[in-house]
Amino acid sequence: MRKADRLNDIVHHLRRMHQAVTAHTLAESFEVSLRTIYRDIQDLVNSGVPILGEAGVGYVIDKKYHLPPIMFDADELEAIALGIGMVSNWTDEKFAEKAQSAYRKIQATLPAQLINELHQISTFSAPSHYKIPWEVNFTEVRECIRRKHVVSFTYLDLNDRQTQRIIRPLALISFSPIWLLAGWCELRGAFRNFRLDRITEFSQLNTRYKDEKDKSLSTYLKLVKKDQDIANNHIKNVYAE
Repeated sequence: MRKADRLNDIVHHLRRMHQAVTAHTLAESFEVSLRTIYRDIQDLVNSGVPILGEAGVGYVIDKKYHLPPIMFDADELEAIALGIGMVSNWTDEKFAEKAQSAYRKIQATLPAQLINELHQISTFSAPSHYKIPWEVNFTEVRECIRRKHVVSFTYLDLNDRQTQRIIRPLALISFSPIWLLAGWCELRGAFRNFRLDRITEFSQLNTRYKDEKDKSLSTYLKLVKKDQDIANNHIKNVYAE
């Protein structure tokens, strides 16, 4: 990685963090030495980037600081275009409109040479008849996750058993052509996955949940990553129980 790219990425990394980041953590993330990180941080500070550091605590950046417009290379643009195409074909109309809006904003910032690269993209996502329809409102589910609203619904498992569920919705996960809603299930007292196409009578409750470590998305992801068998089960069976 070029130094200029690494400096840019360090700024983005610090902006994403909600707490101080140690030099050791940065060195591991960017696969460079501690000495390189110290030099990079000093170069950024010297150039006017508002980074504060404290020995033994780490580095933080003023979140009001804005980088100059981002420039993409041809491969990055192709990846973005492919991702937007997949959003358009595999989510809902409202989310697809947001994806297309984001793409137009990106296009508006590109220099002429990169606009030309867009015209040469050769990787696409096409509509598929394998897409499994669902009754729930995809955008409503996303909003419940974002706003941490507890939700209730009727669920039909693969053995055609119906149960009423109340969950803390944590994430939407695509195992194409199936979408899963991951969450903390109050009925089972554990993390569960639910196929969107098997959810009916979806309702947002007035209750909003607070983050709890044992019931959080980060804990769910750690469990999945730790146990590959769980991950394989998600792909093979993709149902709640």
